[in-house]
Amino acid sequence: MNTNKASTINLLALAAFLATSLLANTSMAAETYDADKYGPQEPIVWTTPTKSTFTHKTHTMDAGLACDSCHEKIFAMERGSAEKAGDFSMKSFKEGKYCGSCHDGSTAFNTTTQCGSCHSAPETPIIFTAPVKAVSFEHSIHLKKGGLTCEACHKEVFAMKKGSVEEAEKTGTHQGDKREYLEKLHNKYCGTCHNASQAFGYLTRCTVCHIGVKGNNALQGGDQKKQKHGDSKH
Repeated sequence: MNTNKASTINLLALAAFLATSLLANTSMAAETYDADKYGPQEPIVWTTPTKSTFTHKTHTMDAGLACDSCHEKIFAMERGSAEKAGDFSMKSFKEGKYCGSCHDGSTAFNTTTQCGSCHSAPETPIIFTAPVKAVSFEHSIHLKKGGLTCEACHKEVFAMKKGSVEEAEKTGTHQGDKREYLEKLHNKYCGTCHNASQAFGYLTRCTVCHIGVKGNNALQGGDQKKQKHGDSKH
């Protein structure tokens, strides 16, 4: 057998071995999900105190955890038990309860980071009603176009609770000079980024956020007619 023929045979044998290995790896990668072994395949969705999603696959099949790693010591096996307990919150997580027993920044990423792993931002605009009415905010512009993360705003600037700004500032409009108050308000919230350096200054392009009554009605899908003077609102 000449050298060239021997080399050809060796190359064919190597190719066959690589092809067999590739098929074996592909077969392993396409492993059928076993719900009895890895837990429910459908995501668990919590709605209280806020919407969040959990997938067993990420923790069992992918990360290699067993069911008894979390059940029953951390989570009861009964669906909805965490919400019923009344303490399923970020505060409890920080104390090492529930998800915080592992997501402590050491065993797994801390619960104050990577918010998008469990939470999804609202798709509809947030409309502020106080201290100024008809102010619109869209998460998608800041997350998708701006490339920001949830924690960029929700750790220091905005509380993760709907209506928290209105609640905190409900008496602010009556304190001192209104213009001075509004400037302080902008600097406290949106102005932390909209300072003409990181993003356009809040003293410019006002109508991007301040949409007015007509804009608010259109955004809400309403076609409200102008109310005549003296007409009842009911």
